[in-house]
Amino acid sequence: MIAIGSDHAGYELKKAVTAWLGENKIPYMEFGCMEGESCDYPQVAEEVCGRVLNGGADKAILICGTGIGISMAANKIKGIRAALCTDSYMAKYTRLHNDANVLCMGGRVIGAGVAEEIVDTFLHTDFEGGRHQRRVDMISAIESNN
Repeated sequence: MIAIGSDHAGYELKKAVTAWLGENKIPYMEFGCMEGESCDYPQVAEEVCGRVLNGGADKAILICGTGIGISMAANKIKGIRAALCTDSYMAKYTRLHNDANVLCMGGRVIGAGVAEEIVDTFLHTDFEGGRHQRRVDMISAIESNN
């Protein structure tokens, strides 16, 4: 299960991504703006990331205008490793090396085709573990100390 949410600036890209998820029979729950109405990305990030943390979703996708604000908000939540990705290379390596559990994108930065490639890569790349687990543990330790 994928939790996906956007603010108003990411609404159109969210619609394209949810259509792609549906076409590929990937189950999802949708949050945030539903008709493009104005909403605040920190609240969307908190609600969507909560689904990942409580086990209601395996991973999440967050979209705002640039992807920056929503990724900053998501990364304030303990247990979330949100990665802003603008291409599939970034999506591949944030899963392989960082075990990111939230993908962030910018609706005003990338188009639907690129977003679909990024989402496909993010959802179908597994964490390598090994030496990378030590670094993910270090991130968690920083989070616990602050």
